[in-house]
Amino acid sequence: MNSQLKSKLISSYKDEMVAFLKLQPEHFNEAIELAISDDQPFAWRSAFYLSSCMEDNDARIKKYIKPILVCIKSKNDGHQRELLKILYRMKLSDKEEGMVFDICIRLWEQISKDPSVRMTAIKFILKIAKQHSELLNEIKPLMQDQYLELLSPGVKKSIRKMIKGIKDFD
Repeated sequence: MNSQLKSKLISSYKDEMVAFLKLQPEHFNEAIELAISDDQPFAWRSAFYLSSCMEDNDARIKKYIKPILVCIKSKNDGHQRELLKILYRMKLSDKEEGMVFDICIRLWEQISKDPSVRMTAIKFILKIAKQHSELLNEIKPLMQDQYLELLSPGVKKSIRKMIKGIKDFD
């Protein structure tokens, strides 16, 4: 049975969907449940909209951090990117950061992955590395040409700029 949320997910533009979730917050938990499910096309769309209408460190997302971490590996590229964007906006525990870091390393190393997923993964890796300088040596090998060669010149430039923004990286 299609819910009101599912109907909105397939018939609304982004602004309409974000407004719907903000005006009817009772659908927020359903949106999170859909986002971590395999119920396509609703799961990816729900994750996409959630990252746009949630607050930073949104209390409604906190109890879903672990389920997101568990399911992210099994999702397709675009879905992984959207789930990472949700997690990026959350304050994570050290253990959760470690799990995200490992997930993002694996995604970054898969050079056949969609560049947008890899870009989101490297942003997360660098965010965590800025907070934990002991990880800087661990991520240096990830900046070798083999990981950058399949990316567009613009994406490479953006990544190199982000890397330069980390103090003591060189």
